Amino acid sequence: MPPDSPPVAAPAPDASAPSPPHQPGLLELFLAFAKMSLAGFGGVLVWARRAIVEQHRWMTAEEFNETFALCHFLPGPNIVNLSVVFGSRFRGIAGGLAAFAGLVGPPMVIATILAALYARYGDIDVLRRTLAVVFKMMMPLLKRRDVTGLVILAAVFVAIGLIRWPLQIVLLVAIPLSIATTVLARRMVRA
Repeated sequence: MPPDSPPVAAPAPDASAPSPPHQPGLLELFLAFAKMSLAGFGGVLVWARRAIVEQHRWMTAEEFNETFALCHFLPGPNIVNLSVVFGSRFRGIAGGLAAFAGLVGPPMVIATILAALYARYGDIDVLRRTLAVVFKMMMPLLKRRDVTGLVILAAVFVAIGLIRWPLQIVLLVAIPLSIATTVLARRMVRA
């Protein structure tokens, strides 16, 4: 090319080429995996795939499947392996630790608190039966992610179990409140 010729223009970037995925930070990794672990009662894989592939778009479906397949060959629970491999992919060892801590940290804290409460108050038969009923009532609310129902349940438990307000008065307030919030929620869904 002669020295007096105009420079050749660089080719335009290919608009169809996929953009690189967002690189999550350590806190973002921790919070994403903490949310997965708290949402995934009985199994976190579905929540992990939804968050990683569909919600945050940190991986394609193929990349997720390949990474998860790799995790089958590593020792230990597959979802724990996935958290470490995934976090390491974006932020190295610190990312692997952040994702792992997010996955196992919140459930471990909850279990520790419940164990401490049981160790302290577990010998009280009435409390043991009450907690069993509360957990049976909570499970459908947790599976449906019914925050309002959980708040009302917790308020009733605190009012009767801790503050020691009379059952009849608490129920006279809680039942209409519960019905009203359910009706309002259904109306909002229809609208």
